[in-house]
Amino acid sequence: MQKISPKGIWKGSGNGWEFPFSAANALKELLGDRFYSTDEFSQWFDWHQEPLRPLPSHSQLVERADLDSVLTDGRRPLPHQQIGASWLLSRERALLADEMGLGKTLTALLAARAIVRVINVRLMVVAPLALHEHWRNEASAFNLQIDLLSWSSLPTNLPETGTVLVVDEAHFAQSLKAKRTKALLRLSRHPRLRIIWMLTGTPMKNGRPIELFPLLAAMDHPLSYDQRSYEKYFCEGHWLENGSRKVWDCKGASNLSELRRLISPFILNRVKASCLGLPKKIRRHHEVALTKPTRLGFEYRLSLVIEDYRYRMQQGLVNSDSESLVTLTALRKISAEFKLPAVSRLLNELATAGNAIVVFSCFVKPLQLLKNHLGGVLLTGQQSIGQRELAVSSFQEGKFDLLLSTYGAGGVGYTLHRAKHVVLLERPWTPGDVNQAEDRCHRLGMQDSLTSHWFKLGLVDDLVDSLLLSKASYIDELFRLKVNTNIPLDFKNYLLNHT
Repeated sequence: MQKISPKGIWKGSGNGWEFPFSAANALKELLGDRFYSTDEFSQWFDWHQEPLRPLPSHSQLVERADLDSVLTDGRRPLPHQQIGASWLLSRERALLADEMGLGKTLTALLAARAIVRVINVRLMVVAPLALHEHWRNEASAFNLQIDLLSWSSLPTNLPETGTVLVVDEAHFAQSLKAKRTKALLRLSRHPRLRIIWMLTGTPMKNGRPIELFPLLAAMDHPLSYDQRSYEKYFCEGHWLENGSRKVWDCKGASNLSELRRLISPFILNRVKASCLGLPKKIRRHHEVALTKPTRLGFEYRLSLVIEDYRYRMQQGLVNSDSESLVTLTALRKISAEFKLPAVSRLLNELATAGNAIVVFSCFVKPLQLLKNHLGGVLLTGQQSIGQRELAVSSFQEGKFDLLLSTYGAGGVGYTLHRAKHVVLLERPWTPGDVNQAEDRCHRLGMQDSLTSHWFKLGLVDDLVDSLLLSKASYIDELFRLKVNTNIPLDFKNYLLNHT
């Protein structure tokens, strides 16, 4: 079995060997009658024996793409979108990782239209439900028929004629353990899949190369053929002692310049500054100052949470790293509550000057308190898709000048470019979520510069913002060749050493 090529992986006595599908011929020859095959596997095997006809040449596809033609709604693709579509047409498996706001949807559909014009193929789009209406509207501008699927309902099979698969928000597949990642990887290996183009503005949301591995596997990149070697070399993979057992840890980052060199032919990652003449995005930091009585109350509330954690640590009741994250989340909620008076003052000042504003928070409660005090419209995951779309349209059409959103609900897919100011009550754990939130507002169609206000109160915000800078430095080093100079802080040490 060790001599079979492509190489297999021994998964232990309970799971046996795992081989790429391309090793099926060699395995059948080796095992003979002992080679077990289901009906579905037999169908896949037969399809592999009769592959789809090759696509026309790149020059022919570009010619049929009409890259500079006006769409049915009067828009004309921008130069960077035309270049992006041409780049996609030269690759059957690729990741379009342009920064948010550069129009990846239009770029992918511009390329897909050329494919549909030259061969009989099904165009399938995987996207979060909240983005389905956006995809329908964009596809109608191309007179394209698309099959829309959500991440929770990926099919197990594809039509015999072939499929072009466009995967939006591809970072949803950054964990190999997730069911949706496994379903996507299964589709990516289907013998009737002609093309897979993945789209995301945050290809490495948390700054860890291990998150990039499933996307490389979906593209059939050679680096994905040996997962353990990838983890050792690019993710600082090593064994950790965890009580009586060892745990494999691959959450680090190393050799990023070499990783960039190896993946660059398959990933297109451009920033708005190089493609568009958008107004500036300015970040302004607000250190919240509390009165002495209020600060005493704030510190007392924090100390109760931290002392409870310390006591449980001493009693041996803390069993996992996730518990320290839960405790930190409790501290962040307290901090968000004590920021509200300062945030309200800024919002009143901006509203008086006639500005449209979006406020983002990780938590629903402070947003509800702000709405009760200042008005506006809420956008949260507790609402239906229709209610969210109504909230966004009400803000964009000027019925409300204040939109109060959680990162999860408002940070993906929506266009909020009417806002001149975005307020981050606190920051999420990943740079990708921060950028997603800000760039909902900083995008094509905005008229003036965008100011992003970061409110900070206490050491909890210092911790999270330091982590963001550290993770962002890895992302920049991989995709934009910047040097990592930040060291992440440790959650448990913070809880044990700070009050």
